[in-house]
Amino acid sequence: MSYNAAMKNTLLRAATAATIALALGAVVQAQSTDTTTTVKDDTKTAGHAIAHSAQAVGHTVADASRNAGHAIAEKTKPARDTIRDDSIKVGHAVAHGAQAVGEKAKEVAGKVKGAVTGKSDEPAPKS
Repeated sequence: MSYNAAMKNTLLRAATAATIALALGAVVQAQSTDTTTTVKDDTKTAGHAIAHSAQAVGHTVADASRNAGHAIAEKTKPARDTIRDDSIKVGHAVAHGAQAVGEKAKEVAGKVKGAVTGKSDEPAPKS
């Protein structure tokens, strides 16, 4: 049964219960001399019926929501895994690039120092 059908079914039962309670209350009221007590009892009965039906609808909505959440999580799992794996690869590539830039900067700094002082940090080539 779909979510909307279940909700409509439950609300229909609640409305029917409330209508029956009020109709019975009218019959009892016609027979009773104490109308205040009868109205209170009928109202209480109708209120309990509506509360019970509302609770049933709430549980139906909660179950449907939970099922939808689990279905969405299951369907998006491959995308999440792909994004995680790609993020790891990008992180490693950035780290490697930063390391290469650092090494190149160190090399260039050594050449500049050698040009300015006349001495190089690099050992003389062995020929």
